Amino acid sequence: MKTIVKDLGNKKPNYPIENLAKLEEILFLDIETTGFTAQNSNLYLIGCAYYKENEWHTIQWLAENYDEETVVLQAFLEFCLGYTFLIHFNGNRFDIPYLQQKCKMYDIPFMFEVYQGVDLYKRIKPYKSFLKLNDLKQKTLEQFLGIERDDKFSGGELINYYHDYVCSHSEELMNAILLHNQEDVEGMLDLTAILAFSDLFNLPLRVMKVQANYYNDYENKKRQELVLNLRFMTPLPVPVSYASMGCYFTGNELNGIIKVPLYEEEMKYFYSNYRDYYYLPEEDIAIHKSVASFVDKDHREQATAANCYTRKQASYLPQWEMLFTPFYKRGYRERDMFFELTDEFKTSRASFNQYAEHILQTMLMSDFV
Repeated sequence: MKTIVKDLGNKKPNYPIENLAKLEEILFLDIETTGFTAQNSNLYLIGCAYYKENEWHTIQWLAENYDEETVVLQAFLEFCLGYTFLIHFNGNRFDIPYLQQKCKMYDIPFMFEVYQGVDLYKRIKPYKSFLKLNDLKQKTLEQFLGIERDDKFSGGELINYYHDYVCSHSEELMNAILLHNQEDVEGMLDLTAILAFSDLFNLPLRVMKVQANYYNDYENKKRQELVLNLRFMTPLPVPVSYASMGCYFTGNELNGIIKVPLYEEEMKYFYSNYRDYYYLPEEDIAIHKSVASFVDKDHREQATAANCYTRKQASYLPQWEMLFTPFYKRGYRERDMFFELTDEFKTSRASFNQYAEHILQTMLMSDFV
């Protein structure tokens, strides 16, 4: 077995992973195998990145022949005991189960369940469409973030390289194998920046400024929108933009903007207990029976769910669930809901923060509808 240790100098994760765990307790992990199932393939290389003495390092264990996979596995497991938090890419689906199966095969007691961790693949998967990604391969995400690597091979292509290396022990083949794994491990330090997009949807948004804006739509009709200027908790590594549900989002580093339609029109508030109301056809409103005794019976009728409403001319904002009440609609059978942009709401920073989060979550979930 070959053990290769490398100091990474000034290199560090592009994300504040100290918010996840103590740096000295974090271990980045990537494995190389000759197949997908532990029973029918070989584990031939494990690479890790770790923090020690104020610097990041990598360590790799390479099996020089097939029989050394147990030596590689034991070396990694012994090293792993000093850590509590694992960071990997798709490790929940492959690396960890594969290592667990190998431990079972060789009757090696080891409990991966005691480790906390982050699967970068799993964390970013919900935001694939939002980030306009074609796939979620590690190299694709690295390209998205502008991360360059020297290795040009895939893990699958290196399987034959390893088989040839076992026979020849060619230094050139060994270097190609090690480089791929090394750049996978180092790449994960850079790839942690992708967690900022998870934070975008899971940490509080702060609305710093709000303003109304007029614009002409594609039919050259004059429209109005509300512009929310945002501040993020974690800086975005690359600029992003997204449009959905009639709203528009753009973000860069710590700053972002959400634009949402603002409607100045008459809308209706529907009373739920329509049996307690009369509908007045001439006024096109419903009034409670307790105050309708003065209305002539010829000018009133029992209200129904569809006409039990009051009308109001005001400024309205859309909402996609009942976040703010009272809620208004254009018609009884309309699905769209709105709430009034009141003077009280305009002075509530907490309400705007909540509304911005609601818009962003709705835009994201529109991809799954």
